[in-house]
Amino acid sequence: LEGWLSGGIARVILTTGGTGIAKRDNTVPVIESLLEITLPGFGELFRQLSYPQVGAAALLSRAVGGLALGRACLLFALPGSLNAVQTAWQGIFKDELAHLVFETVR
Repeated sequence: LEGWLSGGIARVILTTGGTGIAKRDNTVPVIESLLEITLPGFGELFRQLSYPQVGAAALLSRAVGGLALGRACLLFALPGSLNAVQTAWQGIFKDELAHLVFETVR
């Protein structure tokens, strides 16, 4: 991640997996350490969209996102299931990603 961020090429990085609460789930602290500005609404909205599909298990997700250090790249951590990634794409990224990128480069 640091290599991609320091290269300045990527405007968006989506990671999958490691956002649960098991001992092996360490993606969130790594992503959070690389964020300059967090977008709390991302995780909140993701869990809201997930609730109809997985019920109260949505609270186990620690999906997180924001602007990486230097504010040149959006960085998101999604759960690792295909269903979770599809939920994030359909409910958030499909319609909002271009706007998010625009706001980081204007």
